[in-house]
Amino acid sequence: MNLSFNELRELVAALNQTDIAELKLKNSEFELTLRKPSALRADKMLSTTPAVPAPAIAPSAPAPLSPTEPAATAASAIDPTLVAIKSPMVGTFYRSPTPDEASFVEVGDRIQTGQTVCIIEAMKLMNELEAEVSGEVVDILVENAEPIEFGQPLMRIRPLK
Repeated sequence: MNLSFNELRELVAALNQTDIAELKLKNSEFELTLRKPSALRADKMLSTTPAVPAPAIAPSAPAPLSPTEPAATAASAIDPTLVAIKSPMVGTFYRSPTPDEASFVEVGDRIQTGQTVCIIEAMKLMNELEAEVSGEVVDILVENAEPIEFGQPLMRIRPLK
């Protein structure tokens, strides 16, 4: 089995975007086990057990937490009336449909329930994220083309009264 480093990285990224907890690949020369239970530390997420000596593959470091997350928590503590639009998946956040088009929303815009507020790219699929509440966009917490995690707050909305 020939598995390049880039193919391995793509496999790990694809696994992270699913509910699969463990994946094993095995042949006579190579065995690869990927696990992702929540109690497992990130440095133990990737393990290899070669049947024949093979070069070790070090796992990539986990992505750092977004610096906006603590600020987002502080913002909601200051104003509990704000509603967070959270990411329903792991992916890449995009503010506009294409790089040369205007953003779906800006801070200060009024939005309606069902209005597209951003796109999340996951596994080469573009997923439009729609507002679940009508109101005013108060904060946009992530930058364009930034990787995002499941449940990460993306925007804060002040609901209409």
